[in-house]
Amino acid sequence: MKSLFTNLKGDAFGGITAGIVALPLALAFGVSSGLGPSAGLYGAIFLSFFGAFFGGTNTQISGPTAPMTAVSMVVIAGIIATNDGDVSKALPYILTVFLLSGIFQICLGVLGIGKYIKYIPYPVVSGFMTAIGVIILITQILPAIGYYPKKDLDYVNQFKPHAEEIILVNILKEEAAEGILVLEDFKVTIDKAQHISQEEIIKESETLAATEASGVLGTIKILPTALQNINWLELILALSTIIIIYGFKKITTAVPSTLVALMIVSSAALVFNFDYIPIEEIPSGLPIPNFEIFTKFSLASISPYVFTAITLAMLGAIDSLLTSVVADNMTKTKHKPNQELIGQGIGNSIAALFGGIPGAGATIRTVVNIKSGARTRLSGMIAGVLLLFILLALGDVASKIPAAVLAGILITVGIGVMDYKGLKAIPNLPRDIKLGPINLSSEVLIMLVVMLLSTFWNLVYAVGIGLVFASLMFMKKMGDITTTNSKIIPLIQEDIWNDEFIFPENLKEEVFIKHVNGPLFFGSTDDFQALVKQIPDTASCIIIRMDKMHYLDQSGLYAIEDVLIDLKSNNKTVLLVGIPKQPKYLMERIDIIPDLIEEEFIFDSFSDCLNWVKTNVKDII
Repeated sequence: MKSLFTNLKGDAFGGITAGIVALPLALAFGVSSGLGPSAGLYGAIFLSFFGAFFGGTNTQISGPTAPMTAVSMVVIAGIIATNDGDVSKALPYILTVFLLSGIFQICLGVLGIGKYIKYIPYPVVSGFMTAIGVIILITQILPAIGYYPKKDLDYVNQFKPHAEEIILVNILKEEAAEGILVLEDFKVTIDKAQHISQEEIIKESETLAATEASGVLGTIKILPTALQNINWLELILALSTIIIIYGFKKITTAVPSTLVALMIVSSAALVFNFDYIPIEEIPSGLPIPNFEIFTKFSLASISPYVFTAITLAMLGAIDSLLTSVVADNMTKTKHKPNQELIGQGIGNSIAALFGGIPGAGATIRTVVNIKSGARTRLSGMIAGVLLLFILLALGDVASKIPAAVLAGILITVGIGVMDYKGLKAIPNLPRDIKLGPINLSSEVLIMLVVMLLSTFWNLVYAVGIGLVFASLMFMKKMGDITTTNSKIIPLIQEDIWNDEFIFPENLKEEVFIKHVNGPLFFGSTDDFQALVKQIPDTASCIIIRMDKMHYLDQSGLYAIEDVLIDLKSNNKTVLLVGIPKQPKYLMERIDIIPDLIEEEFIFDSFSDCLNWVKTNVKDII
C-alpha cells in the first residue's frame, strides 16, 4: 500500500484530469446504452476505482467505452423487448448479464488467458472497431436532429393495432397462469379488455415504435420520416458541440475539448432558456445495489445471453490489454495481463450490482492520466472518487444537460473509434482469394465480413464468425505453405537440401526422400497421404525428413500412421530423420514408435541416416 502514495501530487492531478475527461463520455455512453446517463456514470465510478485497485496496470483509467457500450446496447434492447418494453422489469436480467461478463473476466485472469488475447486476428478487431464507429454515427443521427420516434404521435399510432394485440395476449397469459382461462367462456377476458385504458395502449405503442426504430436498420428505416421532422434547435446544439470539440483541439489539448463543449453548449442552452430536450434525470444520493439480480435470477432467462456475456468479457479484455500496452510504452513499465483481467472483472461485477454498464480500459483517458503526471493505481481510484463526488454534488445540474450535446459528443467518438489504418491498407494488401471474377485479399474479406455483419446484423455473432473465418483462412494458408514446401516427388526431381548433395547416385532410384517443411495438421494431411501413391515401384527405402515439422496435431498424427501402415504393407523400409520433440512425443504416445517404426530406423541427423542407407539398402534389394 505504501507504493500508492509515492507520487501523490502527480496521481492526484492525473486522476482529477482523467475523471473530468471521463464525465461527458460516461453520461453519453449511458444515454446511448438505453439505461440512461446514471448507468454510464455508475459504470465509470465503480470500474475506475476497483479496476485500478485490483488491476495489473498502474496508470490505467477504466470506464464505459464505445465497443463495450455498442455490445451492451444490443443486450439491453434485446432483453427489454422480451420484457414487454418495460425497462424496470428487464433491468435485473440486464444487470445479471453484465455481472456474468465481469465474472467471466475474473475467470479469464485466474486461468491465465490474458497472455493469449494477443492472438485475436487484426482484421477481426479492425472490422469490429470500424463497425462500432458506423453504429454510433448512424444511431446518433436521430437524437442529433431531435427526433424521438416514441414522441411522434403519427408514427406511434401506426403501432396501436399491434399494441392492442400484445396487451390482449398478455391478459390471456395471465389468466392461463392463474388457472382462470376458460376457452368456452371469455367473459373474464372481455371484462379485462374493456378496462384497458388508452394510456396503456399508447404506452405499449410507444415501446413498439422505439423498438422498431432502434439500431442501425431501424434508424435507416425511420430516417426519411425523421428528416421531415427536424428539431432545428437540437441540430444546432449537436453541431455546435461537434465544432467546439474539433476546434478547441487546435487551440490547446491541455483541457479536454469534450468537457469544454459540454460546458459551453449546455451553459448557453440554460442561460438563454432554450426549449431543448434534456437527458434523463440522474438519481440523487449514493448508488444503491440492485438485489433483484439475485432474487429474479434463473438459468432459463439468462442462458440465451451467456454467449453474449462471454463476448463482453473477451471484448473488455482485448480493449483493456491494448490500452495497457499503450500505458507500458508511455511509462516504460510492464503490466500484468492476468491481474488486469481480474481487476476489470471485479470492477465490472461491482458496477453491475449498482446498475452500471460494463466498460474497459480507456485509451484516451489513460493517456491523459499519464501525461498529467500519474504513475500509480491511486490515480484511477481518485478518478472514480471524483465522479462519485460529481454525482452527489452536481447530479441535479447534470440532469439539465441537453441530449443533443451528448449526441454530438458520441458522433465525434464514433468518428474517432473507426480503424482508419486498416481501411487505408485495403488497396495495398495482397489479393490471395478469387471470388468469381473478383480478386480479394483474405484479410480485407475478413474485415469487411465482420464490419458488415456487426453493423447490420449482430455484433456478438459477427465477432464469432470473423474468428472462425480467420482461423479457416490461416489454416488454409498454412496448409498451402506446407504443401508447397513439402513436394511429393522423387529426390532426383525435388529441391535438394544442402546435406543431400553427397547422396550416392547409384541409390537415387532405390531411395525416395520426402521433405516435410512445416507443421502437419488437418489442413495439410491430404497432400501428405498422397505420398504413398507417388512412390515409384523401384524405391524400396523411404526417408521422411521431419527436421522442420515442429508441430503435429491429431489429424496429422493419424495421417502419418496411415501412411506408415501402407508403406509397411508394401514392404517398404521407412526411415525417419530429425523428428522434433513434440511430434515424437505424440508418435510415442500412440505407439507408432516403436510398433510401426523401430528405434533403429529413427535418426537424429541425415548423415547418420545416410551411413545406414549405404550399408543396408543394397541388402534390402
